[in-house]
Amino acid sequence: MSQVEARLAALGIELPKPNAPVANYVPFVRAGEIVHISGQVSVDASGGIRGVVGEDVDFDTAVKAARICAINLLAQMKAACEGDLERVVRVVKLGGFVQAGPAFFDIPKVVNGCSDLMVEVLGDAGRHARSAVGVYRLPMNFAVEVDAVVQVR
Repeated sequence: MSQVEARLAALGIELPKPNAPVANYVPFVRAGEIVHISGQVSVDASGGIRGVVGEDVDFDTAVKAARICAINLLAQMKAACEGDLERVVRVVKLGGFVQAGPAFFDIPKVVNGCSDLMVEVLGDAGRHARSAVGVYRLPMNFAVEVDAVVQVR
């Protein structure tokens, strides 16, 4: 078992089958050592976390939604690396989008749910540059969406 897989197991995380695109795009594109992963929403086996953060979705649930996005990103990374997450050299950048209500401003703290899991699972290779943006609406009313740029070998 690889170190990354061992960390996932220790956290009690089993990566899902990567989500299929819902429109005319691909889940990821590899250009040399760089992989661009399309936005992953806060969907899981239970249906995921939907709604407006600060209105329908409380802060702690929003952080959990961002963590779900991280799990979905890791599943896409694994697919991009042909099943071997040890090939991830570095998470270069995350772009976090929070469907936020007009009075909700803790957007960076929500996206930490994704950032923190990247570091927990990938160690220093999970440390990244990041954007965290509040948006009016996300696809299918999901609370959080995160995309990624990853360096692989």
